[in-house]
Amino acid sequence: MNEAWKIVGIPRFGGILVVSDHASNHVPADIDLGIAPGLLDQHVAIDIGVAEVGALMAQRPGIAAFQGGVSRLVCDFNRDEHLPTVVPIASDGHAIPGNALDHAGHEARLARFFRPYHDALGKLLADVPQALILSLHSFTPQLASSEEPRPWHVGVLYNEDDRAARIAIPLLQAEGLCVGDQLPYSGKLLNATMNRHAEADGRPYLGIEVRQDLIGDGAGQVEWAERLSRIANQVAVAIT
Repeated sequence: MNEAWKIVGIPRFGGILVVSDHASNHVPADIDLGIAPGLLDQHVAIDIGVAEVGALMAQRPGIAAFQGGVSRLVCDFNRDEHLPTVVPIASDGHAIPGNALDHAGHEARLARFFRPYHDALGKLLADVPQALILSLHSFTPQLASSEEPRPWHVGVLYNEDDRAARIAIPLLQAEGLCVGDQLPYSGKLLNATMNRHAEADGRPYLGIEVRQDLIGDGAGQVEWAERLSRIANQVAVAIT
């Protein structure tokens, strides 16, 4: 294991891997972000609920979870390495003064967190090929920087490869859910991890964004773990 990532469950050949870039709000003791501690419990620091949902899914046969080990404010794994937002200096109106780093400091973050995370994920997918990668995130019902509420229960994101999305969207709609197709934002803009580890190699993947208030407690996490496990298995069977 590494401080940048962890694996929950046992990845199996032809299984399903749940990948959550923003599963943790951990900030290593030797890093000072210069922010109020309460901010670490908000969506700017962590995708609320995804660690628990992923861990519950990983209790099922054939499913494992690969989860980021530090807050997205320390290092955002779902960004391209060359972008400054990998180590954000602001998020949803909040300044992150501890991330105003020089080149050496920025490079140190990449070397310590970003590259080990993606190296490990790449190796896992090469060593244990999966039938489906489920990229699991959560989104806030309303951004502080916007007056527009987000009514969707779940969003499905993709870039060029929409094979899994086209199967999953009607399955989610059949659950009585309000489903966003490329909402609350587009996978053509925010899909870095899946672009790198799925689209680049033709691996089937499904990008899922659950509204965080639906998975903010234990009951919601159990409900969505069951739902996503069932639908992911249906997608994996249909796509192969």
